[in-house]
Amino acid sequence: MKGKQLLPRAKKIFLHRMPTALTLLFLLILVGTIMGLSGTIKAEKERLTVEKMEAVATERPPVNVVLLDVVPTTLEDRINLPGVIEPWEKLRVLAKIHGTVMKAEVSEGESVSKGQVIARIDPDDFRIAVDSARATYELASAKHKRLASLFDQGIVPEAELENLEAQVKTSKAALENAELMLSRCTIKAPISGVIRRLDATEGLLLSVSDPVAEILQIDRVKAVVGIPESDVALVKNIKEVHLTIQALDNREVVGRHHFLASSPESGARLYRLELAIDNKDNLIMPGMFFRARIVKRVIEDTVAVPLFTVIKREEQQFVFVEEDGVAKQLPVELGIMADWRVQITKGLSPGSRVVVEGHRDIANGHKVKTVRVIDDLREVLL
Repeated sequence: MKGKQLLPRAKKIFLHRMPTALTLLFLLILVGTIMGLSGTIKAEKERLTVEKMEAVATERPPVNVVLLDVVPTTLEDRINLPGVIEPWEKLRVLAKIHGTVMKAEVSEGESVSKGQVIARIDPDDFRIAVDSARATYELASAKHKRLASLFDQGIVPEAELENLEAQVKTSKAALENAELMLSRCTIKAPISGVIRRLDATEGLLLSVSDPVAEILQIDRVKAVVGIPESDVALVKNIKEVHLTIQALDNREVVGRHHFLASSPESGARLYRLELAIDNKDNLIMPGMFFRARIVKRVIEDTVAVPLFTVIKREEQQFVFVEEDGVAKQLPVELGIMADWRVQITKGLSPGSRVVVEGHRDIANGHKVKTVRVIDDLREVLL
């Protein structure tokens, strides 16, 4: 009896909820239909647009174009970086004794050779010290000679002879030290180079470690370049780099690989590359700026076109080629850039004829009239 009462109630609930479920199902079907129609309409619209463009292209008169025969070529993957010239060596000459400068033998900007006298310090006090030390040494040597004779005769003990021998050695060392200090009154250039700064002037009282002069070795110099982190691996094995020095009327020189830092020197993540340059004429001066053309790799038997021939629209990039008097649009993939050329890694093969002039005035399927065909990329710029 109880079960019979439940059946009408369940039926009532089902009939009450059924319109809601049907409504939801209907909405889902409607949304799906709309989306499907929208996609179909969009595809049809694009098809009609393409057909319209091709029809217009076919109806329009031929456009005059210049073509480039695509042939295999060689490209250099290189970077062009700024740098600065530094001296091969920069050395500060310091005073080793305390004394007054009698005379400076050179002037700033003068070239000096290794061992050449730079300045002289008053030697009188040191000469007196040498004379005193020599007298002490000679006296001790004479005493030792006499005492040695007496020791051979058994008159003096061995201990007394050994004590005198120690005095001789001590006085000799004092004499050598005095002579060394006297020699330091003459200050000489430790390397060959140019006097960048001369601190020693006549009458100046110097203390130990006071600056005397600064010498720059520039018969060869360093060309210093900051290499980006991304290029370090490719630059590591490069032996020579071509440089252009602007201050010398864009003079071109070759720098030989000398040193590459194992860690960056700044927050810019640049690695210090030093290139050795011969500079026998001393024309290249420290502080001059230059541009370094670093060839990271050479790509042979590849295809390249002028960069301006590649057209980019939305997410596509393509070139136009000529086939039987008609322009054909070819999607391409790009590689490295070298000057005004760009490598085509996919989409273009040798033997094709790329439109290099007039390509902005045509569309896919447009009739074209060939005015000239070139086979050298440099002719495009003429």
